[in-house]
Amino acid sequence: MDKRALVQAIIAHLSGELESYARSARATHEEATHEQSKAENKYDTRGLEASYLAQGQSRQAAEIVQAVSQFETLEPLEFGKSDPIDIGALVELECGADRLFYFVGPRAGGVEILHERKQIVVITPQSPMGRELLGLKKGDHFEFARGKSRTLYRIRNVR
Repeated sequence: MDKRALVQAIIAHLSGELESYARSARATHEEATHEQSKAENKYDTRGLEASYLAQGQSRQAAEIVQAVSQFETLEPLEFGKSDPIDIGALVELECGADRLFYFVGPRAGGVEILHERKQIVVITPQSPMGRELLGLKKGDHFEFARGKSRTLYRIRNVR
């Protein structure tokens, strides 16, 4: 699998999200500052609510800008059989008959990309799954707890 192309697909996905947030933030900012959004009485908070929403959308857009920047500078390394999982690793997990693919990225955890007909989820080292995977190697087994249930995984491949 071409990891450079995967990173470019992640950047393209994030850039699309960024454009969407930017449009929403502009529209919400216009609503917050529009003449009709002025409070008519002390209980009318439409303008204030719109300004809070615009502020949140702007923060989210800034987070995406930082993520894009970090992915643009990421050098996707090739991992050998004995190399521990770290940022830049594409990890294939086996859970029974299921195969799951995770890309350990510097940011943007939770982003899902369809790449080369495989669903790949971006995780970060700070995420629960990321913390479990860091330092493990191809062939290792680990248990992952979700609530009260525990699932056994085998690391099938690390690229």
